[in-house]
Amino acid sequence: MAGLSLIAVLAAVAVASTSSQGPIGTLERGTFACELPGNAAGRAGIAQPDARFSIIGASRYSSPQGDGTYLRRGDVVTLTSGPRSGERYAVISPRFLRRVENGRPGPLRCVLRRN
Repeated sequence: MAGLSLIAVLAAVAVASTSSQGPIGTLERGTFACELPGNAAGRAGIAQPDARFSIIGASRYSSPQGDGTYLRRGDVVTLTSGPRSGERYAVISPRFLRRVENGRPGPLRCVLRRN
């Protein structure tokens, strides 16, 4: 019996921690064009066309690799299905994302270009 109580407590803690990630939301429709930072001697940004993706509505995205779904919880967007499943992005502003690498926003930045 004590083992079942411990499992129930651990399950409650897990549910509480996932529900505290922020409210569920969506992104604006349009194409997020992505780039890596350039340098002072060259261009300000280096386009990454294979990293781009479009929000097509109803928590769905389309990318050069294929289509899938995403989930926005607070300031984190996770691609949850499709060929890019598992990719995560930090929402810096409604039109500006950074791909999460090693748990932190990385150098790849994506800016919304409305269609």
